[in-house]
Order: sequence, then C-alpha cells, then structure tokens
Amino acid sequence: MTVYRDPAEVPADFGPSVVAIGKFDGVHSGHRAVIDRARVDAAARGARVVAVTFDRNPLSLLRPELCPEPLVALDQKIGLLAAAGVDAVLVLRFDAELAALSARDFVESILVRALGAVGVLVGDDFRFGRGGEGDPEVLAALGREHGFDVDVVTDVRARDAGRRVSSTWVRDLLAAGDVAGAARLLGRPHAVEAEVVHGLKRGRELGYPTANLATDAAGFIPADGVYAGWLVDLGMPGADGAMPASVIRYPAAISVGTNPTFDDVPQRQVEAYVLDETDLDLYGHRVEVRFTARIRGMVAFVGIPALIEQMDDDVVRVREALA
Repeated sequence: MTVYRDPAEVPADFGPSVVAIGKFDGVHSGHRAVIDRARVDAAARGARVVAVTFDRNPLSLLRPELCPEPLVALDQKIGLLAAAGVDAVLVLRFDAELAALSARDFVESILVRALGAVGVLVGDDFRFGRGGEGDPEVLAALGREHGFDVDVVTDVRARDAGRRVSSTWVRDLLAAGDVAGAARLLGRPHAVEAEVVHGLKRGRELGYPTANLATDAAGFIPADGVYAGWLVDLGMPGADGAMPASVIRYPAAISVGTNPTFDDVPQRQVEAYVLDETDLDLYGHRVEVRFTARIRGMVAFVGIPALIEQMDDDVVRVREALA
C-alpha cells in the first residue's frame, strides 16, 4: 500500500480510482463496509481503491471543545486501512487552508485532478468544503459534472440495539472497560502501541515483572482495571528507523491505572505481564497491547499479601479468558 501525505505527491497517471472518504477513526466494521464496497466497485472497473482521510479530527480545528479523543493514532489508522485492503491512502492535513477550500475546489483538486476518481463512497452524514457546505447531494451533482459516481453507504447497525456502529460507540464501550464489546464493533481487539520503558520495577519484586508502556501510548486507553490480552513485540527500530519484519505475540495480563495500592504513579499507566515469562527484556522495543476481556476493576489493597493473592487469581482468570 502507498501512502501520500499531499495531493501533489500523487503521480499524474494515478487514476482511475474508487475513493472512500472519511475520518476512519478506529477503522471499525462500519468503515470497513464502505471500504469493502469500494473494493468491489474498483474490481469491476479495473481501478485502484483509495482511502482519503485526515491527519486529525477536523473538529480539533473547527470545534475543539467538541473534539473527542481519537481511538487510534494516525500511524495505527494507516496500518488498519492497509489491512482493510486499500491500494493507497491519501492523508490530508486538516488546517485552515483545507478548511477554507470550497466544496467544488475540494472535488476538482483532490478527487478529479489528483486521484482521477471514477467512483466515490461516503457515509450519509458526510460533509465537506468550507463551512460544511457540501453534502452527498452536492457531491453527486459535482460527480455528474466531472464523470464520477457517488455511492452513499448507509450505516451498519446492531440488530438488537438498533444503534449505528460508530467511533463514539466504540469509545463509550472502552471508557466503560467493555473491551469485548468494543472488539465486536471493531472486528478485532482494541490495541494501544508504545515503547517499553523502565518503571518502578515493583512487579518484578512481587513475582510478576511487567512491560511498562510509555505514557505517550498511541490509541485510546480503556478504563482502569485488569484485562486479558496479548502483547505483540514489534521489535526495536534499526539505525534507519525501520522496524523488524517479524513480530512475536505473547499472552498477557494487562493492568491499566495509577497503582492505587501504592499511590505513587501520577499518570495512568498501561503495563503487561507476559504469562510465564520472568526474564523477557523488552526495554526499548515497540509493542502493541491488545485487550480482549476485562477481568476486574482497579482497587487498592491493604497490604502486599492481599495484592499478590489477587494477582495470582488475576493470572488464573487471564489464562481462562485466553484459552
């Protein structure tokens, strides 16, 4: 998959393409429904599949007080779009200049001239152009003028709840600690990614050494608690910044919170104990922590023996959840 960071980077002979446009925060099952339809359309037309997205949520500029915390960082989103099967991603920098672009100029400069679009897919709540002047109807009219079709993809909805699958719903579930529910909407376990850094090494003293993630972890961190999941070792970057091609996945008990028993961790922290591993050296490695099930909430214990007893039980329950 190719990533373009500016329409000017797209080769002049790039088209034809079928383009899916959206924020794609989390690349959940609703987003993939749009991409899957784009892939089918592209196959029939002999065209490339392109996802057009933004380097940040447009609300961060337009209405920062309403802008939610993203589910995934930009690099995570690009990786997920690649896994969804697109041929290229065009990441638009959402700044004042792009926000001021008229709907017509957006279509002509990006969809027509840069990408050679023959088909464009959007959700029914899609808005674009200065002040949100463009909607699917405006896009369809511009498409007739410039020779591309517009397909408005309706929402994917839960059969029982009737609620549409959205990044907001996923975020709500994660904030409540329901990582299993979030995984059903995402179509995969939710994950955060960061470098492993040195911590207080208290887990090692208690018999459960943990990989501590840096506090700038990419991805939405679920509610405080203990979780079953996986630690994926992505390796240590080489001198050129490139990551190794191979990865290793380990079953893990994951803790999220501020360590209330000791009350000496000022920021929320994600740490993972790799089951049955006591000498694993991951310092400086980039890792992905995937959450599959919540074991319990975070509580403060009276005394070390009570904490260790609970950790023993946590590991048993993690094994059961991952079996």
